[in-house]
Amino acid sequence: MTQLLIRALISGILVAVIALIAKREPTIGALVASLPLISILAVIWLWGDTKDGALIANHLEATFWLVLPSLPMFLLIPKLLRSGISFWAALFLGIILTIALYFGGTMLMSKWKIVQ
Repeated sequence: MTQLLIRALISGILVAVIALIAKREPTIGALVASLPLISILAVIWLWGDTKDGALIANHLEATFWLVLPSLPMFLLIPKLLRSGISFWAALFLGIILTIALYFGGTMLMSKWKIVQ
C-alpha cells in the first residue's frame, strides 16, 4: 500500500508541475506534457514488480497503438474553443471522440492481431 501511495504522489506531483509550467509557458508545458513520463514511470514500476521483459514489451507496444486514437482530440478541442464553443462542451466532445476512436482502434487491433 505504501508503494501505491508513493507512486500516486509522484504521478500527481508530475501532473501538477506540468500544469504550473503550462500556466507560465504554454509551449514548454505542452512539450513536457508530451513526453512519455508517465509511461516511463509505469514501465519502471512494472519492471520492479515483475522483471518480465515480454510483459513490458507488450505494454509499450500497446501504448504506442493506443496513443494514436487520442491524438485527434488535441486538434479538435482547440478548433472548437477557437470557434466559440465553451470549454466544457469542447472537452466533452473531445473525450467522446477519443472514446469512439479507442473503441474502433481496439477492435481493429484485435482483428488485425496487432497487440496481444
